[in-house]
Amino acid sequence: MGGFFGVVSHRDCVVDLFFGLDYHSHLGTKCGGMVIHDAVKGFQRQIHSIDKTPFRTKFETELSSFNGTSGIGCISDTDPQPLLVRSHMGLYGITTVGIINNTDAILKHYFKDKNHQFMAMSSGEINSTELVAALINEKDDIVSGILHAQDIIEGSITILILTEDGEIIAARDKVGRLPVILGKNNDGYCVSFEDFAFQKMGYDKFYELGPREIVRMNSCGIGTISPASKDMKVCAFLWTYYGYPTSSYEGKNVEVMRVNNGKIMAREERKRGDLPELDYVAGVPDSGIPHAIGYANESGNEFARPFIKYTPTWSRSFMPTTQKIRNQVAKMKQIPVPELIKGKKLLFVDDSIVRGTQLRETVDFLYKSGAKEVHMRSACPPIMYGCKYLNFSSSKGEHELLARRVIQDLEGDEGVKHIDEYADANTERGQCMLKRICEMFKFDSLGYQSLEGTLEAIGIDKDKVCTYCWTGKE
Repeated sequence: MGGFFGVVSHRDCVVDLFFGLDYHSHLGTKCGGMVIHDAVKGFQRQIHSIDKTPFRTKFETELSSFNGTSGIGCISDTDPQPLLVRSHMGLYGITTVGIINNTDAILKHYFKDKNHQFMAMSSGEINSTELVAALINEKDDIVSGILHAQDIIEGSITILILTEDGEIIAARDKVGRLPVILGKNNDGYCVSFEDFAFQKMGYDKFYELGPREIVRMNSCGIGTISPASKDMKVCAFLWTYYGYPTSSYEGKNVEVMRVNNGKIMAREERKRGDLPELDYVAGVPDSGIPHAIGYANESGNEFARPFIKYTPTWSRSFMPTTQKIRNQVAKMKQIPVPELIKGKKLLFVDDSIVRGTQLRETVDFLYKSGAKEVHMRSACPPIMYGCKYLNFSSSKGEHELLARRVIQDLEGDEGVKHIDEYADANTERGQCMLKRICEMFKFDSLGYQSLEGTLEAIGIDKDKVCTYCWTGKE
């Protein structure tokens, strides 16, 4: 995934840009970068690796050397950026968030005339942002170039550009899978993925771009330079998992959605007579907690935290470079509260069950700590398809997804023809999948939120929400 932030102001913007980007640290762990424009000094740019240490520790000592009244930056899980690009349109800074699935086809197009080249990273891969810039530069102006790039790219791309005039051009992706939100204060404007990032700095929420909409920003105002499309497919996982709890997208707050989502799960289980007898309901830290609070409140069970995640030394379990170390870190972070585990019937709600890598160790840890029963609930439907529109999951293919592995185990290739049935707990195939996962992980029961329940909790038109990872439908 990745996050972005930009500022245009009558005053120096460096501190606002720094803190705005730092507030996006939950969206990426690979690299962070800023490019700032000053009327005298021109562009100043810096990129750092953040895979071993947080963004702020890499940039805070450099802030005094930067100055300017406009800037953009990103927290990235993919390529080093922002980039500075010189073309027939002049010099500009660019940062992107998204995924390009047809990179090889685009490169083949460029290499036909033998007059193009791209800088290769150490892995041999091409920087996606450089490729986006090349597509933009095929046209006569930036706006036409952005629209052209978004039409050519298979996947999704959101773009911020900082021009030689110190203006920012912000473009939401083609069908609005990610948010682009504008803030305003007395000195200027900002653009952000997360709206809470600028509210702490005195900006008021001003406007949310529509799908494919492009705006131009300077310290005096904002104007739409390419209108929004009516077609939107905003990512449902913004609310379920990776959006920050204090953020709102399309007018719907993340924390409120998650609590409501848990309530809906418990409500539907009560209707079916499936609510188990429990001592406590708990959330798998951190994003599972609000879902669990809603479930506990609706089911009439006490909410508790039977284990606490220890984060002062390892704030993010996916920071280590190898899976073996990541698994060990995840294990080390789970600190039990024996009084809330021993002899207790526990139900845990997680935001999702993707690969199930750490689930078995978590359940073993709870039983070794004396739990009498462990029930598991997923706050979203079974994930059946790897996301091809955004880079928020590290899954390399459907074979890594727990639900798909179980279907393959149960029915082989024939099972792929019946994915819709497996995703529905009311069918025989759905019940077989739940039973097999319970056997694998020693759950006393397992339940997934339904697609209908998830969409009800989000609360916007279902046709405007992307649910591809659950349904495989675009």
